[in-house]
Amino acid sequence: MAEDKEKVIQDAIKEAQKAAEKEEKEAAKEAEKEAAEESDKKETKASEKEEKKKDKNDRKKDKTKEKIDELEDKVKRQLAEFENFRNRSEKEKTQMFDMGAKNVLEKILPVVDNFERGLATPIVDEADQPFADGMQMIYKQLMKQLEDLGVKPIEAIGKEFDPNFHNAVMQVESEEYETGFVAQELQKGYLYKDTVIRHSMVAVVS
Repeated sequence: MAEDKEKVIQDAIKEAQKAAEKEEKEAAKEAEKEAAEESDKKETKASEKEEKKKDKNDRKKDKTKEKIDELEDKVKRQLAEFENFRNRSEKEKTQMFDMGAKNVLEKILPVVDNFERGLATPIVDEADQPFADGMQMIYKQLMKQLEDLGVKPIEAIGKEFDPNFHNAVMQVESEEYETGFVAQELQKGYLYKDTVIRHSMVAVVS
């Protein structure tokens, strides 16, 4: 009877130990599960935090890029405006120079006319020949300088009358030229860079 009682006690102790071990294992599993869940929560929070940080950085980058694009566009517009201003200034400067040159050339043309009249006068005394030759050289030099500046005479005789270049002051009859063509040039006309400085004064065949 004592042995049975001893056995019952031992069996009870073993059952208690087993129950304790089971509870301990379950507690360990629960603790491990909670630790895993906590770890997952921390990782999720860290991931969310990292995502928020990334979004914030992306927004900063977008704003920075937007600002850079805005500044680049502003600089490009300013460069375009400056280029337009420079082109306008160059054009205005060229127009002013051409206008000034045209005014000067208009004053020089009567001098050229007098040169040509003087050179067309027959030499009576051979002693005047050296002087005439010198005047001819000066005239050629003057015409060369005018040509280098872009001045050239308007073609008139034998050309069809063109009011853009010719100024008809009289009508004549001619067997050499047809009606409407220039038969005589009474005063030579000139162009400056394809712009008329002075129209040719002409006689047109009637």
